[in-house]
This record gives sequence, C-alpha cells and structure tokens, in this order.
Amino acid sequence: MVGLLIDWALCYFITWGFFADPGTGAFTPIVYFLYLGQYLFFSVLGGATPGHRIVGLKIVSFSDAQMPTPRQALIRTALLAIVITAITFDQNGRGINERFSGTVLIRSRKN
Repeated sequence: MVGLLIDWALCYFITWGFFADPGTGAFTPIVYFLYLGQYLFFSVLGGATPGHRIVGLKIVSFSDAQMPTPRQALIRTALLAIVITAITFDQNGRGINERFSGTVLIRSRKN
C-alpha cells in the first residue's frame, strides 16, 4: 500500500506541476491516467514502479520468476485500472489482476 501511495503522489505532483490546477475537475483523470502509464512503463522496463522499488517489491512472472513480459504488464495494468480486480484476492493472496496476467508481486532481494 505504501508503494501505491508513493507512485500516486509522484503522479499527483507531476500533474500538479505540468498539467492542471488541482482545483479543477479535470485534474483527477490526468493523475489517474498518468499513474496507469507510469505503472505500465516501469513494469515493462524494470519489473517495479518507483514506489515498488522504495518499499522493496518487484513484479515477476508467476511461472518462472522472471521479469514480466510486455503483454503481462499490459494485462496487469489494464486490470489494475479496474480497481476491483486489484483489491479482490484469492486464497493465496494474489489479486485477479495477478492471476489473469500470470504475474505476482514479491519482495526483491537486496544485493
């Protein structure tokens, strides 16, 4: 949850600085779409968003624990956009977005 808040805050401040006045109604959708864009971008490139890295988490493929493929990251992000899929968990603690994308969020090893 802390990683999510860090990522959301980064997107909020970027949006506040570049795109809109926080008092306008158009501000919230810009933050939301910027969040989804950065989530997809960082998931594909490094397997972790800035918030994930700060709290020591990373996204990996469930089958082989490798970085997620672009397709997996896209599915995960698209299902994350539908918030209910990210907050609905199975008995193993994996969200619907993780099961359908074939990914899992794990603690990253410190080297």
